[in-house]
Amino acid sequence: MLFSRFKNHLPTPDEALKGRPERGFSVPERHTVLGNPLLGPYPDGLETADFGLGCFWGAERKFWQTEGVWTTLTGYQGGHTPHPTYEEVCSGHTGHTEAVRVVFDPAVVPYTALLKLFWESHDPTQGFRQGNDVGTQYRSAIYTHSPAQQQAAEASRDAYAAVLRAGGYADITTEILPAEPRPFYPAEGYHQQYLDKNPAGYCGIGGTGMSCPVGVAPAGD
Repeated sequence: MLFSRFKNHLPTPDEALKGRPERGFSVPERHTVLGNPLLGPYPDGLETADFGLGCFWGAERKFWQTEGVWTTLTGYQGGHTPHPTYEEVCSGHTGHTEAVRVVFDPAVVPYTALLKLFWESHDPTQGFRQGNDVGTQYRSAIYTHSPAQQQAAEASRDAYAAVLRAGGYADITTEILPAEPRPFYPAEGYHQQYLDKNPAGYCGIGGTGMSCPVGVAPAGD
């Protein structure tokens, strides 16, 4: 019953698991598809974006297939427990959502294009679920790394919300918050590029079929 409660309830800091002072497992050095370092260092001129859009296996593949993306990695973000494990996140007792970190070249793929991919790759109106995957760890989220990203994310949400409402969908439930006070904790090695290692593995990613407007951020952002 306690597990069921936390399927649809974000724990407070006092309710969350206490976690640990450092990561309890290793993370592979390089991306199995792109060949670049997962944890850095990253070349100058690249930017970072963090997205939660359901099960991170299929979500990560969406981004590594995008031209201009330098590396991707799966992880946990938006919760309270330091250095959580997959089992802890899935219990609902950490407050994290499954997230994908995207390191990209903005000269090749602008942040607004990544936002379009994000919105169109899942249903952002479902709250604490994504299709048959139910729980707070599947909630939709964008964690931003600059005021410009925050502004662009909010503008894209507002533009896409109008499209979804016209298509009969409910309101968007995506949380859009600064990443700085919400650390990204890399997931276990077997979760990194999971669908490259397991091509027939589970992928719960599926969009609404509604197209998201491009270029909704103000010029110069």
